[in-house]
Amino acid sequence: MKKHPIIIDLETKHTFREFSEPEQLGISVMAMYDYGSGQGMVLEEKELSKSFPLLEKASYIIGYNSNSFDLPVLQAYYPGDILKLSKFDILEDVRSLIGRRLALNDLASATLGKKKTGHGLMAIDYYKEGKIEELKKYCLGDVMITKELFDFGIKYGEIYYVNEFGRNIVKVNWKKYLEGNGNTETELTLPF
Repeated sequence: MKKHPIIIDLETKHTFREFSEPEQLGISVMAMYDYGSGQGMVLEEKELSKSFPLLEKASYIIGYNSNSFDLPVLQAYYPGDILKLSKFDILEDVRSLIGRRLALNDLASATLGKKKTGHGLMAIDYYKEGKIEELKKYCLGDVMITKELFDFGIKYGEIYYVNEFGRNIVKVNWKKYLEGNGNTETELTLPF
């Protein structure tokens, strides 16, 4: 059975100014795009367990800053070791290629001509103000921009960013994350 990647993004209830550890931040919503079904979805905190079988069956969990942020935050909800699942972090790959971190918005703007609809602190405000539908829309928007950037990199083998010298090319090799089956030795951590 062919496995497919899943792109994730999540929003938290709190900031690192309030808590120092990722598992203390709390998840307000998590958005996913499943290449297997071709569908995007958003789950609220109480629904997160619905994502676990999907994440465990994915060839790769793909995100932007996901290894340092999203997955450590999600670990507080996941009964196993989420970092043992096959994963690919676009930010880490870009940083390894050019030697510095770039914001998703910078890459999306230079590559796709699109910008995010907001920022993480705005998402926390949405949560605190009870604007859950706006929060879900924002989070799913981030997943879809990440997906479009990933798809562009697969199709063209490069993405772009702008600095003081102009537009720069980042050569990428991401096809293996779309076509591969990840770590096929991954043990499922949920009882079935």
